[in-house]
Amino acid sequence: MTRAIIHIDMDAFFAAIEQRDHAAYRHQPVIVGGSKDSRGVVSTASYEARQFGIHSAMAMSEALRRCPNGIYLPVDMAKYRGVSAQIMAIFHRYTPLVEAISLDEAFLDVTESRLLFGEAADIAHAIKREIKAEVHLTASVGIAHCKFLAKLASEMNKPDGFYQINADELPQKVWPLAIQKMMGVGKKTEALLLKMGIRTIGQLAKCDRNILSQILGKQGLLLHDLANGVDQRPVEAERAAKSIGRETTFAQDIDDQYILETILMDLTEDVTATLRRRRLKGRTVQIKIRYDDFKSVTRAMTIADYTANFALIFSIAEQLFRDHYSVNRPVRLLGVSVSHLAADEEIVSQMQLFDLNKPKEKQEKLDTVLDHLNERYGKKTVTRARQMTNELPQKE
Repeated sequence: MTRAIIHIDMDAFFAAIEQRDHAAYRHQPVIVGGSKDSRGVVSTASYEARQFGIHSAMAMSEALRRCPNGIYLPVDMAKYRGVSAQIMAIFHRYTPLVEAISLDEAFLDVTESRLLFGEAADIAHAIKREIKAEVHLTASVGIAHCKFLAKLASEMNKPDGFYQINADELPQKVWPLAIQKMMGVGKKTEALLLKMGIRTIGQLAKCDRNILSQILGKQGLLLHDLANGVDQRPVEAERAAKSIGRETTFAQDIDDQYILETILMDLTEDVTATLRRRRLKGRTVQIKIRYDDFKSVTRAMTIADYTANFALIFSIAEQLFRDHYSVNRPVRLLGVSVSHLAADEEIVSQMQLFDLNKPKEKQEKLDTVLDHLNERYGKKTVTRARQMTNELPQKE
């Protein structure tokens, strides 16, 4: 049976929620990420704001220069998570095989679901209708036999898009596209391909594999497979957590170390809050840095004690980043995770008579208080100075 994969991507998610909830924001350039005087970065820009050239991961100062009269809003992560949960619940009505990529994006494997709900296109249309009726937002949908093509299809007609690529339609629908549309083609890879005279996905698909391997290594073979619609990656539904992590892919590469470290702080805060919410602690901290040429660096450190403490975990993540980041090199993805997990009740604290570790106890109490306030009143109700109005740039 031919696989049926749906990729669903919400349209300008954070900004669209704010426009939904505030009539005065509708049809206006809305920029979510912070106030006009923030040093942070744009998290999400409405389609009206994008007409000014504003995009996620852009410095707020540049966004303000391009659109001084825009509506600038802080991120309300608690609200956005709630809306995301509603959307994910709709997905699960049709298949248990849901792989959430972020709050606003997921892959669905509906291969077997077709026996109950009709063809993949019928399922996708039904999901779009239910999101519109129940959540009052629009989503763009792509359908194909593999993840790569489904993701590519969902980007074709945004916003509120619907596009399907069948296996025999690659020559008409995919091969004429520019190589920049390919997953894994950053600026450096694009430059190499252009030097080879490869400007379209079709030219890449027909290129000699040996030549691609010589110039790009394993990445060249991967790109050749994708260009020919070969992508065997499964849709991985959520399993019992072996690690808790968060990563973000930037719409535009970032080479500012201060911004990258502040984003790393935000990622770590989200990870540690999730650990505490699930009553878990971990011992291994890992960071992931993916550069503009798609080469990735992962580094980890394991400590003696289980922890969910923000200050400790961020200090490790920050040191790993500083030790292994190539300064001024553009980054397209940044992530942090904590593994080697154990539930609170499984951890036996062996309190030594002269090692009660009062500073650690105080930090844990502070984390608990912050969790309570931010859960009750919304994220960033209380925050660290460096993080003020600076939120994660989400890929859209």
